[in-house]
Amino acid sequence: MHVSTSSVTGELDAWRALPALQQPEWEDEAELRAVVEELAKQPPLVFAGECDQLKERLAAVARGEAFVLQGGDCAETFAGSTADAVRNKLKTLLQMAVVLTYAGRVPVVKIGRMAGQFAKPRSKPVERRGGVELPAYRGDAVNGFEFTAEARRNDPRRLLQAYHCSAVTLNLCRAFTTGGYADLRQVHAWNQDFVAASPAGRRYERLAGEIDRALAFMKACGADPEELHSVEFYSSHEALLLEYERALTRIDSRSGQPYDVSAHLLWIGERTRQLDGAHVEFLRHVRNPIGVKLGPSTTPEDALALAERLNPEGEPGRLTFITRMGADKIRDALPPLIEKVRGSGPPVAWICDPMHGNTFEAPSGHKTRRFDDVLAEVTGFFEVHRALGTHPGGIHIEFTGDDVTECVGGGHEIDEADLHQRYETACDPRLNRSQSLDLAFMVAELYRETH
Repeated sequence: MHVSTSSVTGELDAWRALPALQQPEWEDEAELRAVVEELAKQPPLVFAGECDQLKERLAAVARGEAFVLQGGDCAETFAGSTADAVRNKLKTLLQMAVVLTYAGRVPVVKIGRMAGQFAKPRSKPVERRGGVELPAYRGDAVNGFEFTAEARRNDPRRLLQAYHCSAVTLNLCRAFTTGGYADLRQVHAWNQDFVAASPAGRRYERLAGEIDRALAFMKACGADPEELHSVEFYSSHEALLLEYERALTRIDSRSGQPYDVSAHLLWIGERTRQLDGAHVEFLRHVRNPIGVKLGPSTTPEDALALAERLNPEGEPGRLTFITRMGADKIRDALPPLIEKVRGSGPPVAWICDPMHGNTFEAPSGHKTRRFDDVLAEVTGFFEVHRALGTHPGGIHIEFTGDDVTECVGGGHEIDEADLHQRYETACDPRLNRSQSLDLAFMVAELYRETH
């Protein structure tokens, strides 16, 4: 159904009259307006038809017929938008997906926390070191990580750089996922290398052997479908900077409906999910699939109200709830939310973010997470769904394809004394490649136990 452009524009700008949390204070308003006008002229990063396709895939997740693997950096950096860095993240995501696909016997929807995750909410607007106070680092789309007055200036021109780095990253992802790099046999060979080198490899040998025999059987049968050589890959980020998201919203020529073409899936963060806030108001009008982070303070009434506000027509695949409760809270906090939404709300896909509720500060001052806590939250998530007879729809993790030392534990044991060796994150601690693959094999075992 086509609607008038003026009414759509009015809906898309209604957020401006509401409280908008976590927005930077731009020093130069005229410069911001010029940047926004420039962004509005740029080509789309993704297309409406791709967003609709992802919505179909997420509808299958909500029905219990597929599983989501969503992951990538806590905060991307402009310097990290290189071919090597993107390839390593994508390689790790593909390796995890192969294991989960085989073990779960369901399609895995692969969504990168990539090509747009350049802004971060902060608990405090300023950072103090010694006697110096400067604006907090809000991600490369806003200011620089270095603790200097010049770097920490909120610079609107960085929004344009975020757009261009997103375009580069998406272009690389599309090339890698369709150009042979994602070939299933090659990805499985990488996993075999991992199993052989992993201290926990014995645990994974049986599953890796099953996959190996399945591929050999298909080859003997002459089966060589196109799906073995390329994969569907979708992009996502937190829709935090509303001026940026609004500037990249376009009216789809097919339907006359607005789509935010900065990513396939946008999510609303735990800090900005207020029902009467600007983020919920803006995203309820775009037709992309939408996610919402739900922390332990979420009430069943909050969850139901968000579901009804963001998906009033009950469109399958439109809404995903990403829970981030903490390993010690998941078993108590999650069931009432699922029961409330299942009882009277629209269809929802449930995904577990086991990272954000499990952060602590090591004696060295590094923010870190225990691998065992991450696994414990995922385990609790699966147990809750099994008890309720609902579908554990996926996991949302922060990881990198590099051998960093940011989270403690895992098969290649990292302890708190090791954190300083390669602590490279611009914000929160990420699982390294080995820890990510450890998690994939363990989640695969959990999925088999619950199905």
